[in-house]
Amino acid sequence: MSDGFKGLNAIVTGAGSGIGLAVAKKLKEEGATVFGFDINQGEMDGHATWIHCDVGDTASVVAAVAKVKEQVSTIDILANNAGVGAVGSVLDASDDEWARVININVAGISRVTAAAHSLLSNSKAPAIVNTCSVAATVGLPKRAVYSASKGAVMSLTLAMAADFVKEGIRVNCVNPGTADTPWVARLLAAASDPAAERKALEARQPMGRLVSADEVANAILYLANPQQRSTTGTVLAVDGGMDGLRLPH
Repeated sequence: MSDGFKGLNAIVTGAGSGIGLAVAKKLKEEGATVFGFDINQGEMDGHATWIHCDVGDTASVVAAVAKVKEQVSTIDILANNAGVGAVGSVLDASDDEWARVININVAGISRVTAAAHSLLSNSKAPAIVNTCSVAATVGLPKRAVYSASKGAVMSLTLAMAADFVKEGIRVNCVNPGTADTPWVARLLAAASDPAAERKALEARQPMGRLVSADEVANAILYLANPQQRSTTGTVLAVDGGMDGLRLPH
């Protein structure tokens, strides 16, 4: 995969931290020019060109892509990674929370993809990779709104793959398990017993640890690699066996 991204252009949403930052770093190391869309620059300096973007707002997305078009005429890789979390059951969910999470996690992918479509169409090997979640395929407690949004992301990925296959635009997604990211760190910090909560999150994954951001980023790069020309409509689990394994206790 050493030369797979040399000379290519990429947009990574949510590139300021966590999985998005790991993707931006790896693409940069592999020779790609990376545009990082995020509300804050975070830690992407030196790894990606930061462009302010709120994926929950159409005007912001259109403006961000316009800035990319000022610099390049082609985007080869779009990593739709930006997203937000939500904790609680349907008994806890408010209308505002439903609207916020679906708007950012699901409609955000649609907005960025639509805005970047003309740039992707100019590529000889365009690829879109959406960051989904094991929550799309496994019932997790106290994650109702988040899980619903990620279930929608998985279905949206397959629909996009079907819509764009004749254009040669490949669309896939990754389903991480609980990843060691800043969002999870904030979740743990808010728990009454952070150490016990982390231990519980680790224990529910068969491998007994959290998934690393780098592991998810490696999967995203695999799906985005131009060498994978026949890989589209694929859902790749990076979850420590959480979805597929049933181990005795």
